[in-house]
Amino acid sequence: MKIKSIQLKNFKRFTDLSIDGIPEHSKLVLLIGANGSGKSSVFDGFRKALIPPFGIGYEGYGLSMSKLEIEAKNFYEKSNSEEAVTDIQLHSGEILGSNGINNTIPIANYWLRKFVGRSSIRVVSRIPVTSIDLDTIENDRDTPVSSIDNDNRFINDLMGYIHQINQSLRGPLFKRVQIDSQKIFKDLIEPLNQSLKNILGKDINLSLALVDIKDFPSEPAELIFQKGNSRINYDLLSHGEKQVIVLLLNFIVRKKQYEDAIIYIDEMDCHLNTALQETLLKEIVEKWIPDSSQLWTASHALGFIDYARKTDEAVILDFDSLNFDIPQIITPQSKEVLDVYDIAIPKSILSQLFSDKKIVFCENKNDEYFNLMGIEKTLFVGVKDSRDVFLNVKNDKTKFTLRDRDFISDEEVVRIQEKFPNHRIFKYYDFENYLYHPDNIDEINPPNFDILVYQANILHQKKEKLPYLLTKVESARKTYEEFKTDIIQDESPKSIVDDFVSDDFERFYKFFDMKDQFNRSYLAPFNLTIKELSSTNWFKTQIEKILQ
Repeated sequence: MKIKSIQLKNFKRFTDLSIDGIPEHSKLVLLIGANGSGKSSVFDGFRKALIPPFGIGYEGYGLSMSKLEIEAKNFYEKSNSEEAVTDIQLHSGEILGSNGINNTIPIANYWLRKFVGRSSIRVVSRIPVTSIDLDTIENDRDTPVSSIDNDNRFINDLMGYIHQINQSLRGPLFKRVQIDSQKIFKDLIEPLNQSLKNILGKDINLSLALVDIKDFPSEPAELIFQKGNSRINYDLLSHGEKQVIVLLLNFIVRKKQYEDAIIYIDEMDCHLNTALQETLLKEIVEKWIPDSSQLWTASHALGFIDYARKTDEAVILDFDSLNFDIPQIITPQSKEVLDVYDIAIPKSILSQLFSDKKIVFCENKNDEYFNLMGIEKTLFVGVKDSRDVFLNVKNDKTKFTLRDRDFISDEEVVRIQEKFPNHRIFKYYDFENYLYHPDNIDEINPPNFDILVYQANILHQKKEKLPYLLTKVESARKTYEEFKTDIIQDESPKSIVDDFVSDDFERFYKFFDMKDQFNRSYLAPFNLTIKELSSTNWFKTQIEKILQ
């Protein structure tokens, strides 16, 4: 189930807000904007759109009609002169809300179960004495009414989790069959611990792993985690660690509810540092959100924005600096420019922080290794791909950029850099061509390394794959963003082909892809790391030459 568009009229902050153009393939919808920009109000719009008109009955919502009426007038409606309109259109064609199909209790209850929401106030500081309520879990009756309410699902999730483990142990016992402890661990314990490792890191001294559960009839239950040499009860974990556990346990216990559903979670990044923000969102989107479902979350966190820009399954909706007293239409933000980062790191602050440095935009995560070189007064910032790199300098010629050469001829390199002097292009095909260049490895001088044998090995592999590689040249060149400007593109890549078929190392090596086309089995015995390969004087000198 995926949302296509939303309309909110006379609702909370919005006079008339339309959210439109959300692709059906979107698995993640990230709402960004400053505090108070209206992100959480959209989630309240979900809830309002799913509740039938007043007067039908609200027994299933845990609120009296009088309280709902007061809430609707004072909390939902911007102006008392007209009713609030909250409509949600799904890609499957249904419209939910004021003008939609959920105008009876049975239909409304069906759609309420298809929208699973969590407020930002999720963490329970201490586990209390409580009992399990399976009906509440199965029917999602513990959902917060609005984004300002406490989300107390964790206690029910915990008791449901313990119940599942107990049932897995006791069921076989009463059926007089052997207990499959490995299956119990694989189904219930391992998924949690693996996700904790993926999010918090693989260092056992810094990450967490669930190692014990204590279930007492008249005392609070305990979740015991291992961290280094310490065993720590849930109550004593940091607030950020609790945030991660609260989210993960919910996905494990209510896995079935998340099938074919809209999941909306406010401020998932609470109390998490930038690195954990990205790993948390990546883990949840890629592991815990089914392909049939869609996650909506609101944030102004750098890690969340960075992840959403990198994945094709995400869209970004920017609520920042909009006047909602007038009609507004919000569509997915372009990922080709870095303006989406402004909410996390305003450009004015960025320029102040790095006023003495040249900022160079490069491809993917190469910035991590470029920055290790310590080139004086230079900071590398990784963006999605070569297209994104070029669009930065195209939109602002004062920016500095560095892209892979790919299949760009010598003459084309000259033309591109004449028009965009700050747009630098590798001498060789890509980043890996520098890492695995014979001269670079020769500087490291691993035992038994023979530079001539290695160079001959590269030449041999090039000859073997040459027919296939030549078929890629023309098709690949059609995608380069530089050639979509008025830069003259060579009609025929003859000079590239001539270099490619040559046995002269420095000619063919310019276009031989050392990342994807070179079999590095010859180098395997030397155990060379990317960090080691990018830390040589040769590597640094080559990059400095390009940037000069």
